[in-house]
Amino acid sequence: MGRRTISVHHVRALLAGVRRDGVDVVPLLQAAQIPPLLLGDGRARVTEAQFTRLFRALYRSTQDEFLGLGTTPSRPGTFAMMCYAALGCPDLGAAIERGTAFYRLFPGGPDLGLDVRAGQAWFTVRSAPAGDEERFLSECLLCIWHRLCSWLIGRRIPLAGAGFAYPPPPHRQEYEALFGCPVRFGEPRTGAVFDARWLAAPLVRDEAGLEEMLRRAPFDLLGRPEYGTTVAEQVRRALARQLRSSPRLPALGEVAGRLAVSPATLRRRLQEEGTSFQRLKDQVRRDAAIAGLVEGNEPIADLAARLGFSEDTAFHRAFRRWTGTTPGAYRIASGG
Repeated sequence: MGRRTISVHHVRALLAGVRRDGVDVVPLLQAAQIPPLLLGDGRARVTEAQFTRLFRALYRSTQDEFLGLGTTPSRPGTFAMMCYAALGCPDLGAAIERGTAFYRLFPGGPDLGLDVRAGQAWFTVRSAPAGDEERFLSECLLCIWHRLCSWLIGRRIPLAGAGFAYPPPPHRQEYEALFGCPVRFGEPRTGAVFDARWLAAPLVRDEAGLEEMLRRAPFDLLGRPEYGTTVAEQVRRALARQLRSSPRLPALGEVAGRLAVSPATLRRRLQEEGTSFQRLKDQVRRDAAIAGLVEGNEPIADLAARLGFSEDTAFHRAFRRWTGTTPGAYRIASGG
């Protein structure tokens, strides 16, 4: 419990390449235990396990590391060879330069770049692949490169911000959780910025460690770890921890006390991060409800009580508001 769920937008974006090629996506969704009907409602969500299963099924089906979203396929093993090429560099800056140069060797490969100015380093996707209409591939590249760079030096690189060269999409609230930093849309370029001093950090990984990481890549690199670097993450963590032991979630004042701030300060900081205490409570309950329905066989009435709902009807109303459908739709589709 406490694991984040993923917007159905990302499921649709993940499938865009094979759909464009006329592939029937229903068997892929069924292999991932994702009900096809969920794709019709933008409020629907899936678990990380479901999303990972779909990613793996697509990878096997397409034999393309870009899953059909690029202008040309990227053969399996390309990412691994880029990592081996970068591993021999003396520092992170050299590794990024070598890695981006590696991908430029391939026709239709992603045009990635590193720009340094005024003490800041921008890792950019200079042009989105023509087949990436939903920008999913561009966003994945940013996530994977940030987490790969952090892995190479053995420390998380804090991002100062991320910018995207397109208007904010309906699911824009997903982005700050995905990148762990302030996010802006309508920017001149798509990229992420961090302190340029990290470029001098030495690489601390060896080939044995790389082989272990590659066995889990890119799925682990696409995961959304919570670093506790924002107030919203800290509040969410406190709420999720409480829900594991009790259906009663703490009030705002209780959480503020744990974080050693006043309730007014906590409310203001959450507002500055584009969220609210009630929204975080709803998200924690929503994600726990979806995980419980998809991954377990607990009766819906018992699940509702465990999540703090005094009546089944209140749980059903809340779940429909969160996801656009009923708890039963998730349970039937998952086979529970």
